[in-house]
Amino acid sequence: MQKKITKEMCESFCCHYVTTGNAEEAAVRAGFDRNNALEEGIRCLKSKGCRSTINSLRELLSDSGTVAAGLRRLAFGNCSDAVYLVFADELPPADVIAKLDLFNVSELKRVKGGGVEVKLFDRMKALEKLFELENSFSEKNKADGLIKALASHNDEEDECLDNQ
Repeated sequence: MQKKITKEMCESFCCHYVTTGNAEEAAVRAGFDRNNALEEGIRCLKSKGCRSTINSLRELLSDSGTVAAGLRRLAFGNCSDAVYLVFADELPPADVIAKLDLFNVSELKRVKGGGVEVKLFDRMKALEKLFELENSFSEKNKADGLIKALASHNDEEDECLDNQ
C-alpha cells in the first residue's frame, strides 16, 4: 500500500525539486522512504497541485529554471558531507555514501597514502554564471516590457484612427 502524500510533504517536495531538479532526491529530502523515493517523487510530479506549486516557486525564484537551481546549489550548497568523507578514518559503507550530498564535488579520487582527495566546484565561478544568467533574464524582461508598451501604444493609435 502506498503512503498518502500529505500537503506538507508535497510542499517540501516542491521546494526541494525546484532547487535540485531531481525528483528522487527531492522526495528523500521531503521525508519519503529512500527505497521508493523516485516512485513517490514521480507521483508528486503527476499531481496538478504540485506542478502548480513548482511553477509558482520557479517564477518566484527566477525564470531560469533548473540551470539556475544547479548554479545556486553549487554557489550556496552545503559541503559538510564532502568534509565528512575526507576526514573519515575509513571509507564509509555504500549505504552511507548513497545518502551523502556530494553535488558540489567535481572530482573524487584515492591518493597513494590511503587518503581521499576531494575537489569541489568553484563557488565564485558558479556565482558569476548565476549573475550572468539572472542578468540575461532581467534584460529579456526589460525588452518584453518595451515591446508590450510599444504594442499598447500602437493599439491606442489604432483606436484613434478608428474613431476618426
